[in-house]
Amino acid sequence: MSLSAIFSAGSRANTETKLFPRLQDVVLRTWDLGFTSFGGPPVHFQIFHRRFVDGMGKTPWIDEQIYQELFAICQALPGPASTKMVFSIAHIHAGFLPALFVFLIWSLPGALGMFGLALGIQRVGEVLPDPVYALLSGLNAATVGIIALAAVQLARKAITDKLTRALVVFGGCAGLCYNALWYFPVLMVIGGAATVAWDCWMKGRVYEIKEKRRRRRSEPREMEENVVVPVDVAYDSASTTQRRQASAPSTRGGSQEVVNVLLPAPTPKHGIPVMWGVLTIIGFFISFITFMVIRGALKNAPLALSLFNNMYLAGTVIFGGGPVVIPLLREYVVEPGWVSPRDFLLGLALIQAFPGPNFNFAVYLGGLTLSKSSTILGAAVGFLGIFLPGLVLSVGFQSLWDALRKRRSVVSLLRGVHAAAVGLVFTAVYRLWEIGYLTAEESSGVSLAKEPWWLVIAATTYAVVEWYGVAPAVAILGGGVAGLGWWGAVKR
Repeated sequence: MSLSAIFSAGSRANTETKLFPRLQDVVLRTWDLGFTSFGGPPVHFQIFHRRFVDGMGKTPWIDEQIYQELFAICQALPGPASTKMVFSIAHIHAGFLPALFVFLIWSLPGALGMFGLALGIQRVGEVLPDPVYALLSGLNAATVGIIALAAVQLARKAITDKLTRALVVFGGCAGLCYNALWYFPVLMVIGGAATVAWDCWMKGRVYEIKEKRRRRRSEPREMEENVVVPVDVAYDSASTTQRRQASAPSTRGGSQEVVNVLLPAPTPKHGIPVMWGVLTIIGFFISFITFMVIRGALKNAPLALSLFNNMYLAGTVIFGGGPVVIPLLREYVVEPGWVSPRDFLLGLALIQAFPGPNFNFAVYLGGLTLSKSSTILGAAVGFLGIFLPGLVLSVGFQSLWDALRKRRSVVSLLRGVHAAAVGLVFTAVYRLWEIGYLTAEESSGVSLAKEPWWLVIAATTYAVVEWYGVAPAVAILGGGVAGLGWWGAVKR
């Protein structure tokens, strides 16, 4: 346990059993997240790391290893990854009810914004003014720069050896080549299997083979030295022992990363019993099967129920976040004729400019689906259906994690899942780049590469956030202003 964890444990001893102090603590640390967390999950993960691991001048909530474990788990479970991450961190630190409160703080500002957009888009004409397209394109270009920076920063933490470096490259390259509902989970499983095979079997075998080869090469030399100068044998043996000790991993300095990877961090204090966690998981799958049976059996189900079933299904089967949720939600709301293609694409462009989770897109789609009866009911149904599966599964698996995290094979598995998932973050950069440029003629979005100015905005955003410490939210808004400036200078 780190020193900061020891001191913070003592300082929280008086308040961690009382609900109100815990609620007060989480509100003071998270009240602004729902308003300032722009850029999507890759940026959100960096914000969470700075706030809850680094502490930003305050007591950290979790240490680096727990953060890396949670990152891998949240990527491996379905649903919105950044939402599960902030919920799980708060759950570990303060318990279930404060974590639920943090979830509302995190998600409601963006959800209310998307609800307002659903109300307003119903009164918008078919074609938007040109400055609006320039503004949206500038926001998208700046978001590309922010996501690229977040991907690089996440990769720095995920890469602990040559294998994880290869897995990051593998995840990024494989994620670019294909996109399907089942594909991203398979890539993460491959990454986890690779690290388990290496850490638990291949690494030891490779070391043995190297040792045998080294001994074979050294035996003739030792025999010759033994014949000529016997005293040197003892000296060579001692020096060989010293070399072996020098080449072995030390417990100090640079080897600290290896220790952090293999040893579990302190068990969290706030959790739920394993039995309740198992019952939660079982109850969720029973509810999922029930809703899917209703979805298939009722041909003329009420529209609100059909909307909830589709969103519940999407929240259960989506792995990989935004790159997967967009085409899936399009299939579930545009294909049935609930939302027009134009309104879907406008919402897709605007969600990039909203803070909080991108899954708030479901609030916008739900409001439009039930716009003829009750927009607010549709927004609430979309919100509940898309977020509920991921949160329920997070609670259930978190109770099992205390036992699983002590196993070396499980820790090794998460190391590979984490590296492959970070590689997938790079695919989000490419996918947004390819649809980020919006015009009246191309409202569905085309590549930002068609106009060099968008590359300037993306690169500048990357630089000012990385090297000059500009807040991501400010940089993204600056991208929108730069887009308007480009329109005024070139297109007006």
